[in-house]
Amino acid sequence: MQPDIARQDRNRLLKRQRMKKEYTARKAETYTLKEAIDELLNAYKIRGKFNETYLISSWSRIMGPAIANRTGKIYISNKKLYVQITSAPLKSELGMSKSKIIEILNREAQTVVVEDVIFI
Repeated sequence: MQPDIARQDRNRLLKRQRMKKEYTARKAETYTLKEAIDELLNAYKIRGKFNETYLISSWSRIMGPAIANRTGKIYISNKKLYVQITSAPLKSELGMSKSKIIEILNREAQTVVVEDVIFI
């Protein structure tokens, strides 16, 4: 009687292992989550708006807290980034480094999202 119980336990274990392999194996036509999201953004043609929103939400992390604390409204229209700066000296300093800011933002988005920055 003992060998039958051991054999049944072993069969159950083998069956569970086979089922686990079936569920964990990826099929050829499946996509990763990143690929699926990229395909979705491209299909609905919202990739550009997604990149714009990403840059706006990342502004404080990219530029740092000193600039973020003196920033008011931020929005992008026609590939121009409009940034409201509350400090006149900071606005002047940032105006002199527009090209570097554009480069940093586009590098963060990994595509050309901003062509000009306008400080208001």
